[in-house]
Formats: sequence, C-alpha cells, structure tokens
Amino acid sequence: FNERKNLKKIIDILKSNKIVSLISDAGTPTISDPGKILVQECINNKINLTPIPGPSVPGVAISISGFSNRYYFYGFFPENKSEIKENLDILSKINCSIVFFMSAKKFNRSISVIKKYFLDRNILICKEITKYFEEYFRFKVRDLDQKNINLKGEITLVLSEKKLINKTSDKLTESDKIKIRKMIKKLSIKEIVGLIKDGKKIPKKEIYNYCLEIKNEK
Repeated sequence: FNERKNLKKIIDILKSNKIVSLISDAGTPTISDPGKILVQECINNKINLTPIPGPSVPGVAISISGFSNRYYFYGFFPENKSEIKENLDILSKINCSIVFFMSAKKFNRSISVIKKYFLDRNILICKEITKYFEEYFRFKVRDLDQKNINLKGEITLVLSEKKLINKTSDKLTESDKIKIRKMIKKLSIKEIVGLIKDGKKIPKKEIYNYCLEIKNEK
C-alpha cells in the first residue's frame, strides 16, 4: 500500500462498485499495519467499509496476561530518545495494562528503558502469537534479564497495571479524633500522642494541638 500507484488502482476498482477484501494471515490488518493507508483512502473517497472480526494480537495478549482488562494499546515501541522520554513519561503514570509491539532485537536493547519507567510492574512477553514457535514469558520487570529469555522475531509486551501503594494519611482522621476525645480524660497528652502516632505519618504537633484544643473547650 505504500506504492501509491497500486493504491490508486484499488480505489478505482472500489469506486466502480466492486468488492475488495483486505485479508491478513498474521493478525488483524490495519492495526499497526500499512493497511491503515487503504482504510484512510476509503474514508477520504466515501467508500463503505465493513470490518469482519478476526484475531487481534492486543486482545489475545491481554486475555492471557492476568492483568487488568483496562488497557492502553500503544503499537510499536517508541524509537528515538525524545519520543521514548515524552511518551513513556506519560504511560508510566497511567494505571492500566499497556501493550506494545516490538522486535526481539529491540527488546534486548530496551530492557534498561523498560526498567526505568515500569520497574514496579509485571510483564508478559508474548513470542510469535498464533504461530508454530508461540511462547510466553512472565516476569517482574525488576527481574528482566536478556540472558533469561531466547527471543526471535516479533514479540508483544504486556505491562501490568501499577501496583497501588497504601499510603497512611498525614492528617488526623475523624476516627482518630473520636479516639482522642475518649482518651483525653484518662491519659496524658504525651501518652495519647504516642498511641495515635503509632504506625502513622501524622505529625506529633498536630495530635498535640488537637488535644489542647479539646482541653480548652472545657
């Protein structure tokens, strides 16, 4: 389809009310594929398009990943340094699975980049999906090492959603305040600060000031 003269011939055939089928033996055509050029030309020329569902690598990879069903399909892994930084900075912040296409050779060169942006995620590496040498590798990104995997041909990477980190509040909750009001008559402020502070990031000064506030209400 990159040869415009061939594309023009196909469009001329379609304009004469002939039916043309775009078929692929390796996944769904037009998804990260030159077939997109034909689709765009059909749209530009107001020619009807009818998709017929078939296997699609992103969906297949997600279905066996065990990761979140919410996913972002990027396409082929970014190439140059500025594109890598700009795009992966954004992708590393979204909390869903992420799917990339990539050659095996490029994967080996990109391990350090993947670790830099997605260190706390898990990864599924899909090799030659639906083909004879189909194979799958599962790792934590931090454990990635090209010595552990023998890759050839085209691969699909699926990165898991971000791991949620439980953050303790640095503010007094309503529950904390209720506890303090119950303890204020029986314990010293120092004892209350120790009990409320235990395992939390709440500043001692905030607990102390709230205790004084209650005492001053009387």
